[in-house]
Amino acid sequence: MKIPRPFVQACLLGALLLAGCTGFAPQPGPGAEPEPGAGYRLLTTPFIALGDTQEHVSTGYPLHDNDSAVDAYVEVAQRPPEQTLFGRRLMEWALHSHPDAPFIHLGDVMDLSCRIEAGRMTRIFRGAPRPGAILPGNHDGLMFGIYSYNLLEAEFDPDALRWNKACRRGAAPDDARHKTEHEAFTKRDFIALYISEHARQTADHPGLNPPPAAGTHVASWRNTDPRAFLTGIEAKLLDGIAYADSYLAQRIRLPRAPEADRDVILIGLDTNQAGPLVSTWDTLMGRSPGSTGHIHPDQIAAIAHWVDEAVARGDMVIFAGHHNWRALGLPSRIMLRALMNRLDHPLVYLSAHTHRGFWAEHRTLAHRPLLEMNVSSLSDWPLAYRRITFAYDDKARRLRVKADLLPRGPQPNASYADLLSAWEAQTCSASGIPLRHILDEDMALVQQQRSARGTLVEWLVQYLAPVCEGCEQSLYMHAQAYQDELLRTLEQVGKDLGPDTHALRTLALPPWCPGTDYEACIHSLLAERREGLQANVELFRRKASLVALLNDHLDELDSHRAKAYMTCRAVQAAKLDFDATDDAHNFDRGEAKRRAEQFFRIEASVGMD
Repeated sequence: MKIPRPFVQACLLGALLLAGCTGFAPQPGPGAEPEPGAGYRLLTTPFIALGDTQEHVSTGYPLHDNDSAVDAYVEVAQRPPEQTLFGRRLMEWALHSHPDAPFIHLGDVMDLSCRIEAGRMTRIFRGAPRPGAILPGNHDGLMFGIYSYNLLEAEFDPDALRWNKACRRGAAPDDARHKTEHEAFTKRDFIALYISEHARQTADHPGLNPPPAAGTHVASWRNTDPRAFLTGIEAKLLDGIAYADSYLAQRIRLPRAPEADRDVILIGLDTNQAGPLVSTWDTLMGRSPGSTGHIHPDQIAAIAHWVDEAVARGDMVIFAGHHNWRALGLPSRIMLRALMNRLDHPLVYLSAHTHRGFWAEHRTLAHRPLLEMNVSSLSDWPLAYRRITFAYDDKARRLRVKADLLPRGPQPNASYADLLSAWEAQTCSASGIPLRHILDEDMALVQQQRSARGTLVEWLVQYLAPVCEGCEQSLYMHAQAYQDELLRTLEQVGKDLGPDTHALRTLALPPWCPGTDYEACIHSLLAERREGLQANVELFRRKASLVALLNDHLDELDSHRAKAYMTCRAVQAAKLDFDATDDAHNFDRGEAKRRAEQFFRIEASVGMD
């Protein structure tokens, strides 16, 4: 029996509201470090770990799922406009700030999981100075990281059509390029694109072939260059309603330090084998769907030989996955613990997903402790990433994880103020724009976005549509208000950066724009007023299509100054939005709670007991 969508979504909202009211208890963390000794041998050179970039398409058809009314009750359902437009610059800045270090993205590259989002992020990954690997997150192949719809049965399931509509641009009805039935990006699509991108690099990944466009496909590949970064892939790609059970596991050889006497192999897990019931079962169980990670037995069986090989060679094995350890389902943790028990060295797990960042030590399910280092996100404050190295003390049998919290100033970050200052020193100061001017712009936009949010009553009334056609009026008005904020942000880009926006000023604008100046077109749209639902739908589509056009070409603003400016604005908007959110609704991201879970710590070690 299919559960009605309004009921499922109402349950989901209720679950999220209740989740924000639960008490906070910090996880047990690693203790104080033993007295430093001379026994540690460096095993790896640095690599960059980051996660939860969540590139977001904001110009599709409005949906109740991310209406601004939801954002008033569930924070970050809708982020400030600067983050929507400039958020991907944060990851780009992080990668290019460390040109000698490879990177690992711990999942949630996308937000809605749309083809447009994947294309934008692919351009940034292609431009990275060093090779990298991406682990799938719950947003990488599921709508909003929550809903799993079978697009092949869209004609029988109206919910499946919603995903495509959310991913299409709000363009004119005759814009066939952006009105296809394939704008949503499923888990199978994500894995296929990822493998295909690596297959393009034939010198680095010999013998790796792109998966077929459709059908069940199993990929088992091993790099013939043992010194490569990405050295193995085990993947299963599934079509139809089973696509959410697809998986992508990766064997990564971390860069070896000159004095190392063994390799460190990182096994990148796919913790999002969600299953076809992700959109209903978790909701009915009182959980936010997608918040729980799942690793199925077929993936465990596929990667077991990597563990056995490492044992035979005497290599170290580090595990990593998108979901934090406590968010993994119990069966997944039991299977992973059984696999880890084959290793005769201390255990470490790297994760993302929480948007918070912490250190934790887990002793459930096994006597041997498991040290977890959870990175923060690059979509919500605290915006941060880590630079990681491993070292081992053979005599003490302790594995040390050094994870610098970045960006940083002359001294390690000890507060949110330090972290913000580090971002400002690296980005805002390079923009050539006075910081006070940027803060004034961003504060005004954040306040506008928050004040334009609707109410829960409006949100519930909208479910009367299409019985009540006018009930969608507020949905489109909220969506149009957000497009207005995006347009104002883009207008500010032109005024602030001047000649550095040449790529935007030479675009072919839509025929309804007055002239060839995109700023004049924005001004005209912002001044336009319409009456009635259909007239406002048409106006929304024109605004959204202009935002989409300009956003597509923001990547072409490639001067150092322009990139610094956009990165700075994404940082400031995230911090201002965080500061405007009371502690009860920021999902435990407050500074005191992060300090309680050792967010600012940069080094910890773990032993065998």
